[in-house]
Amino acid sequence: MRTIPLLLAVLLPAAMPATAAEVRYELDPAHTFPSFEADHLGGLSVWRGKFNRSRGWVTLDREAGDGRLEVVVETGSVDFGLDAMDEHARGPDLLDVDRHPEARYTGRLAGFADGRPTRVEGELTLRGVTRPLALEILSFQCMPHPLHGRELCGADALARFQRDDFGIGAGKAYGFDMAVTLRIQVEAVAAE
Repeated sequence: MRTIPLLLAVLLPAAMPATAAEVRYELDPAHTFPSFEADHLGGLSVWRGKFNRSRGWVTLDREAGDGRLEVVVETGSVDFGLDAMDEHARGPDLLDVDRHPEARYTGRLAGFADGRPTRVEGELTLRGVTRPLALEILSFQCMPHPLHGRELCGADALARFQRDDFGIGAGKAYGFDMAVTLRIQVEAVAAE
């Protein structure tokens, strides 16, 4: 009779459905382009640029409503669509890429609704300065990748920060608004 409880203790966990586990995704650099918008001449116009090279990862546990992410951007890949502005942005007044070749965002996925995160609580490191920065996730979706079947997730996230908080005060004396809108458009594929 003692063998039945022992047998049940061994067999029942195997018969129960597996719970969801944390999945790691690698950012697809061909589909991940952090971009930004910043003031030019105190409201005269808005300059828009993006970074052409980035890498990173995301972990996601839908059942636990948890996950983490890291996005690393090569600051020298800044692209305004104007070579002269790109060169200026790489210089010491703005991104100072010789001293700070990377910017980094790390955070924890939060605010899950129906298995999808709605925000990221994290930190941005830019020009060697690290500050808290929350991202609002505007859209989030996962699907089987059409070419190799592994899960593919995509998101569009948004945040605003003051660039002079990171030591980028160029133009402030001329009335430039220091606010920057950051957008992180990202696609990531489940690791094999």
